Amino acid sequence: MPNTLFTSFSRRLLSLAALPLLLTWPPTSCEGQAPDSSAPKPAPAATADARRPSVPAGYFLFPIKPGVQNYLAGSMGELRPNHFHGGLDIKTDGRVDLPVYAAADGYISRMKQSSYGYGNVLYITHPNGLTTVYGHLNHFKGPVAAELLRRQYEKQTYDLELFFDKTQFPVKRGEVVALSGNTGGSAGPHLHWEVRTPDDHQLNPLQFGGFPEIQDHVAPQLQAFAVEALGIEARVQGRFGKSIFVPKAPMLPNGGGYVWADTIAAFGQVGLLVQGFDRFDGVWNKNGLQRVDVRVNGQPLYTHVVDDIPFPEGSRQINRHVDYEWRATQGRQLERLFVDDGNDLSMYKTGPAKGKLRVEAGKLYAVEIMLADSYGNRTPLRFVLRGEQPVYYKTRSALVKKPTLRYDISRNLLLATASDPDTASVGGPLTLYKGNRRLTLRPSYTVQSENTYLYDLRAGLPDSLSFQGVTRRFDRQASIPSGRDFAFSTSALQLGFAPKTLFDTLYVQTSYAAGLWTVHLPRTPLYETLRLTLRPETPVTDPRRTAIYSIAPNGGKGYVGGKWAADNTTVSAPIKTFGRFRLLTDTIPPSGRLLSKGPGGVVFKVGDDLSGLASYRLEVNGQFHLLRFEHKNATLFSERSDTLGPVLRGPATLRLTDQAGNEKVLNVVL
Repeated sequence: MPNTLFTSFSRRLLSLAALPLLLTWPPTSCEGQAPDSSAPKPAPAATADARRPSVPAGYFLFPIKPGVQNYLAGSMGELRPNHFHGGLDIKTDGRVDLPVYAAADGYISRMKQSSYGYGNVLYITHPNGLTTVYGHLNHFKGPVAAELLRRQYEKQTYDLELFFDKTQFPVKRGEVVALSGNTGGSAGPHLHWEVRTPDDHQLNPLQFGGFPEIQDHVAPQLQAFAVEALGIEARVQGRFGKSIFVPKAPMLPNGGGYVWADTIAAFGQVGLLVQGFDRFDGVWNKNGLQRVDVRVNGQPLYTHVVDDIPFPEGSRQINRHVDYEWRATQGRQLERLFVDDGNDLSMYKTGPAKGKLRVEAGKLYAVEIMLADSYGNRTPLRFVLRGEQPVYYKTRSALVKKPTLRYDISRNLLLATASDPDTASVGGPLTLYKGNRRLTLRPSYTVQSENTYLYDLRAGLPDSLSFQGVTRRFDRQASIPSGRDFAFSTSALQLGFAPKTLFDTLYVQTSYAAGLWTVHLPRTPLYETLRLTLRPETPVTDPRRTAIYSIAPNGGKGYVGGKWAADNTTVSAPIKTFGRFRLLTDTIPPSGRLLSKGPGGVVFKVGDDLSGLASYRLEVNGQFHLLRFEHKNATLFSERSDTLGPVLRGPATLRLTDQAGNEKVLNVVL
């Protein structure tokens, strides 16, 4: 028997239920739940019906070319980076300035102009309480456009958000309220159209029916599915982790869908995942799956329907709905067909195990996964899980000549892999150290002379791992709980966690070297922002122009910002992703030049080499003139519809300021 590992450490370990003798680690899972055999029931949240007013079929008019077949570039709930797509992206024939029609009677309750996000966006609130949203517009139409221009000159800014009451700008169903565009974060001309509840839940417009403009007779398509071991005792195909299955056979005839012919060995608590897409008639772009149902042995296990997403906080839950780490490391976007810890969306129906399935040895589990779109087109996938009790096994590789050791973290588990050249029938032990105490683990299995060891980190964090003379320092510095305020500090930085910063427990890893701070791993998502405080080794000479920048793998720099402490020894800013950061000083002002002038207006090309443009101001003969900024092509330009600005003729001054406060003054004659 090896020495007992860490007195307090072992006490915590032994307090976990179902742990065997230390010699036979790894312990059994602390995540086990009863078999999920009950009928689905809604998650404990307000139901969609309680939020949604009654909407009769045909209530909404299609906002682009009503009565004519249209095509979608994006569907509701589509999986986007860091958010669910919250509405429909309606194609506009590859051009801008198509008429945009009010979908129903109501009043313009809100509008905004910006070069980012939704760009130029209009909100119409209807008598039933729903609001329709029209994004990426090129121009607004009607009296509200004149009011916006007036307020922009009053505030002397282009970027502006306005709110109105129901008496100011009423509109009728079918009234032209705007012209379509390509503004904001749009990657091409289209109209982004949403339906929202009074509490800002984004609803799927297609669920209301009555849109002959969109035709869909195409069933969803499966790309891959996966089975994942979720507990320390769980296995898929004899291993811990995730097994990916890519069907090669074509779909079976008559809508039969896909069948995986071989049984899949599994044990313990497992989760199912799927990758697929949908298409509409007449287009080739890939859209999202709107609904997925899972049945096991004929009983419902799990359902999600992407018809209702709380905005904006719920949208980032996509990073828990999908396997974020697998996407970041493997490039394959898998949707989890179980509700993982930290996911509080209400779009799921599950039994008590939240869609996780407990597989018992000697039993068969017939699984059907049904993919569906908003028009009821469906594609099934069928396969069988075979419950198989894990046993130790070993396969050898003559290529392994010397021992190596590496490790990673999966959920709450340390997953260590050691290359083992030993020819013994059982792989050699791995030793964990905490100070002068140690704990010995035996391998769970050995594949091609690589031993796999599992250890539950909730029992305590080791200092190092050792295998046949190879030692690795354990670089995770602390266990950070989710759901509450928590602070973590080193000599180089401090991290401030709020209750909703994390989806789940974080085993944090940070480092600092030569002016580069590494804050954990980009493959781990954040739910809400994390407060990052950096402590530079030497005093910063120009804190006003020095800020935090994120550093991409290719060396690209992104302005984060930051507020310096009164003594200039630390700088803090909220961050949305883990990664690498530097303090950089921007002393170079923005650039600008006049591209064109004439009866059609003026156009300036602008740029900044580091922190980015923060503000701009044009004065002609000493009077303010409004300019529109388009970040996609880095231009500032006047608009023909501007009836309030001074005549664009004579001496003019364009003043550009970047995020660091550097200023460029461009004097021209128009």
